[in-house]
Amino acid sequence: MARPLTPDNQTLSRPWTWQDGLIILALIALIFWIVNTAAQFTGKYDSTITIQLSPRVLPSYTAQTLLRMLIAYIISLMFSILYSYIAYYNRTAEKILLPLLDILQSIPVLSFLPGVVLALIALFPGSRLGVELAAIILIYTGMAWNMTFSFYQSLISVPRELREVAKIYRLGWWQQVWTLDLPAGAIGLIWNSVMSVAGGWFFLMAIESFTIGEKTFTLPGLGSYLAEAANQQDYAALAYGLAVLISVIIIVDVLVWRPLIAWGEKFKMEIVEAENVPKSFVLDFLRRSPTLRAFHQNVFSPLWEGLDEQLRPKQPRQFFAPEKAQRSWPITAIILFIFAALVGWGAIAFFRQMFAVNWQDWQRIGLGAVLTTTRVAVALTLSLLWTVPVGVAIGRNPRAAQILQPVVQIAASVPATALFPVLLLTLTRVGGGLEIGSVALMMLGTMWYILFNVIAGAQAIPTELFEAAIVYQLPWWQRWRTLILPGIFPYLITGIITAVGGAWNSSIVSEYVEFQNRTEQTLGLGATISAASVQGDFPLLMAATAVMSLLVVLTNRLVWRPLYRLAETKYQLL
Repeated sequence: MARPLTPDNQTLSRPWTWQDGLIILALIALIFWIVNTAAQFTGKYDSTITIQLSPRVLPSYTAQTLLRMLIAYIISLMFSILYSYIAYYNRTAEKILLPLLDILQSIPVLSFLPGVVLALIALFPGSRLGVELAAIILIYTGMAWNMTFSFYQSLISVPRELREVAKIYRLGWWQQVWTLDLPAGAIGLIWNSVMSVAGGWFFLMAIESFTIGEKTFTLPGLGSYLAEAANQQDYAALAYGLAVLISVIIIVDVLVWRPLIAWGEKFKMEIVEAENVPKSFVLDFLRRSPTLRAFHQNVFSPLWEGLDEQLRPKQPRQFFAPEKAQRSWPITAIILFIFAALVGWGAIAFFRQMFAVNWQDWQRIGLGAVLTTTRVAVALTLSLLWTVPVGVAIGRNPRAAQILQPVVQIAASVPATALFPVLLLTLTRVGGGLEIGSVALMMLGTMWYILFNVIAGAQAIPTELFEAAIVYQLPWWQRWRTLILPGIFPYLITGIITAVGGAWNSSIVSEYVEFQNRTEQTLGLGATISAASVQGDFPLLMAATAVMSLLVVLTNRLVWRPLYRLAETKYQLL
């Protein structure tokens, strides 16, 4: 006689299994890895460090890089949620924080580099911790902005009826955060987290090994390993490094991203459940564990209920209106004061630096701005042509997603600068050189933002709408016009905004390339910033960065921001 299946609510009676032992061993290994790797981040910084290219150092280098990425991602996630909440729920803060976000995402990583590194080195003199914190902060600057834009877009896209329900049931702020806002942004946050980590890998070579003036700062890691292999033209070491990088990306995809994507399906707003949904054997493995279920019921749930009880309003009252919350004058006054102080201090320092830039440099910046803007427009157009149909196909077909998701994640994560010497040599032989190569590399730093946001948007469209399109036998072009494009529109605009910032950021490594012991560059704003950073010309660096930020902000405010508002008002899922 067959033994009946054990219901989920009776799994606590199951005996201890090998699954539980494997989970416990994995947790112990994770804790040991974090503690052992973090111990290497302290001590005296060795400015004469040499990156070894032996495959034996790859496990240690990879572990250090992964820990930097993990810390930077946690900081980025916390920043994204907090920043979006303040911008959404405070009208005055929104007018300041959204333009500031446009500026921050437009500033290239190398423009943050001198100030961040020099400040932290001064704070931790002679210590490796200062350089490590600088690298983590620089990775964070390549991760945070698209996650912030995504979560803010999710907040403004929450149906007004759900806000009304929250008002009727007198939910406190914590209850609304946990039951409405975070679920609404879960799918977008998950896919943009994938993109953020991929963006961190993209700039890793420039972050773990960089030059400021006459000083070179190098940290042992997978990025510096790839950079050293590319500089020495050691193609065997480059192949080893890329193999390890791709292996890490696949492992992280299987253990982290696929379970999160499958788990995120529960937050889709739909009436009819989809037949084909993303699946993850790791998630199923964790759900079947009696030990984890016991921990959830006996430890996590009581702690969570206690926290919920403490944060719940003692006297039910209307905390959130269906529209944005009213102004909180003490918070507003503090924000305005801090903002005014920072703006005043920054303006004084900025104009002092600007007076040191000569007329020839301003002409170079102006011409470079025109050329780089053209390259950004070309890269964005070419990216849109393929990312929208492919993103919709992946988002609407879980079987295709199982195959294509790790492929596009690997392609997005591989630092293109590691492969760029080969690409540049090919283009030099066939003609075009860096003028064409810069557009190609810029696309590699642009198209993934659009692709992952389109995937998230397509995945968030309720299944019943597609069922209705099948019932009414709509042709494919009408489905795109009346369902797919309106459904992905908010996500697409978010992807374009972050993609434009990514394209400008990519210009610093696509217009200025060092390989075969020489420097190749083409006229452009990115090349000006890279050269100024290497030479330690801070006035020129600041002037070029200011022009780049101004171009991005003007484009966002005049073009993309109106489309953002259109997505909020016309294409909400009501």
